[in-house]
Amino acid sequence: MSNFNDQFIFSIIIITLGYLLKRKNIIKESDGDAISRIVFNLTLPCLIMISFNNIKIDFSLIFIMINGFVYGIFLAFLGFLVFKKESRRIKGMMMMIVPGFNIGLFAYPLVEGIWGQEGIKYFGMFDMGNAFIVFGLTYLIGSFYSSDKNSFEFKQVFFKMSRSIPLLTYISICTISIIGLQLPSVILDVAGVISKANMPLSLVLLGIYLDFSLDKSYFNKILKYLTLRYAVGLSVGLFSFFVLPFDNMFRYTILLALILPMSFSALVYAVQFNYDKKLIGTVSNLTILISFVLLWGIGNLLL
Repeated sequence: MSNFNDQFIFSIIIITLGYLLKRKNIIKESDGDAISRIVFNLTLPCLIMISFNNIKIDFSLIFIMINGFVYGIFLAFLGFLVFKKESRRIKGMMMMIVPGFNIGLFAYPLVEGIWGQEGIKYFGMFDMGNAFIVFGLTYLIGSFYSSDKNSFEFKQVFFKMSRSIPLLTYISICTISIIGLQLPSVILDVAGVISKANMPLSLVLLGIYLDFSLDKSYFNKILKYLTLRYAVGLSVGLFSFFVLPFDNMFRYTILLALILPMSFSALVYAVQFNYDKKLIGTVSNLTILISFVLLWGIGNLLL
């Protein structure tokens, strides 16, 4: 438990440091774009490479991946029911941010510090299923409701998924391990050095993007969203934790993964489809704060 609380304290310090650097104009929020590209395209794939090297895929890991995918579809359906009376664009925007979780930036730094590579392996399998939701389903939803034309951009979805370096790394490393091949030691050594930068860079990036401004006109929509996301996530997560007959790491993964913040990619899609970026940015910041408190509280109660 000491390691768990220590990791949260370290994380708060680093996130606060990123926020203060932005407030003092030492680092600008626009610099976060460059840091995020480094994380998603370099340090995170290297961390995946190290953690998934020689992985043994068993039923529990496959089930976690399926869970990440199916739960995302389930949330999208609930989002449709909750926001169905809103205007077309509002409905599309809110439905787009309901499914999908921020695992690469938010969860991995905490998981790596608490459980090491074993935790990354489990959360990584959940993230593989989540990636199909983030780069597939949420993009389709955002695209469909962004205009009056009822059409899906399947080519764009395939294009985005084929360019997702973390997703391609997941698939490639798992395939290599399953067929019994080995990555050259020099590649693993270099990846191991680079992967150590993932935790601090991710946490600094969260601090850079943190913003405490809140437009009161958004209150009702945000309240609906947060209630849906966390009430359902906590209910399903706690049920799975106490009922499913799997090992502790599996149950911790399901419980905590379902209350993670919304996917960071939603901000990118908001710009692309001309949705309300300020609203989505506000929701993103609130989910980061709420998830952080929930993870710390649940961890102290159950871990």
